[in-house]
Amino acid sequence: MAVKRNQSLLRALRTIDAISEQQPIGVSALAQLLGDDRSAMQRTVLTLSDAGWIRLAPGTPKKWELTPHLFSIANLARSGDALRRKARTVLNRLCEETGETAFLAIPDHQRLVVVDVVESKHMLRMAPRIGVPVTPDRSSAGRAVLAFLDDEQRAEMLGRPPSAEELQDYAETRRRGFAMSIEEVMKGSANAAAPILDSKGIAVAAIGISGPTDRLNEAKLMQIGQTVRKLADLI
Repeated sequence: MAVKRNQSLLRALRTIDAISEQQPIGVSALAQLLGDDRSAMQRTVLTLSDAGWIRLAPGTPKKWELTPHLFSIANLARSGDALRRKARTVLNRLCEETGETAFLAIPDHQRLVVVDVVESKHMLRMAPRIGVPVTPDRSSAGRAVLAFLDDEQRAEMLGRPPSAEELQDYAETRRRGFAMSIEEVMKGSANAAAPILDSKGIAVAAIGISGPTDRLNEAKLMQIGQTVRKLADLI
């Protein structure tokens, strides 16, 4: 006896494939492209959005695009997209100039995901693993990205409206161009990160450094942060 297929799951997978090829794309266009009922397609799209697979494309409130979630599911294999290839040279330079581990992180729904790392040559070093999710409100990479999102995108990433204290922190991050975090993600770890911006000034990723607090106090992070910001502008 043949096993009955799950049509809802099949529709969701076909929808992801279609969005990857046509993004950004609206629900009506998706339904027409796949030959599905618009109401059923609307339910599929909203479910995929709730699960973090797709999101509304910036500047196009009724069109959808993929999130970086696929990278984390696949453990972010280094077959590489354009951003990671372009950022790799900068990460190498950042590691060389600061002596600390350099990383690239991209937003993924309500978190960031580390997608590339160049490890420090120090015996004592901090090195986030590729594919590791990063909490946006506690990490330097998260704060660097959050500071350069619009209000709606910021609330979506946080899962809540930002506090008054957080808004002040984002304003300061925008002013100096980078964010810092000392022992907020992990005890003994210090980090500085700067956003990678698109043509509209919206953050699409962040590069940063991570090292032990034995080497990186606040004054040192402020100094290194300037280097991170300068190199992020090259991407």
